[in-house]
Amino acid sequence: MESIFYESHAGSWFFLILFFVISYFFTKQKITLMLQRLFALIMIITGIGTLFFYNFPLLYILKGVLAIILIAVMEMLVARKKRNEPQGGLWAACIILIIVVLLLGFNVIG
Repeated sequence: MESIFYESHAGSWFFLILFFVISYFFTKQKITLMLQRLFALIMIITGIGTLFFYNFPLLYILKGVLAIILIAVMEMLVARKKRNEPQGGLWAACIILIIVVLLLGFNVIG
């Protein structure tokens, strides 16, 4: 069961980032934004399931908090792109958060 949660969680990250990029560059496509949100939800649920199997280590709790912030930043980037508002700082935060979350997830940091 642990493997199912972990593999679903890792795979959902790929699709979350893929649908974010598509949603950002093709703002007229509403289905990709809905798919982005669906995979964000799958990622959160499988992440919580994985935390149960690992007995809630502090490093993974930190990764989860940063991942939820990353999802919020992705949503803000898509929304600001639709409204033609400045996004420079959010892009910096998004890139940094993606790198940190991936490094935490693959045990490079910690």
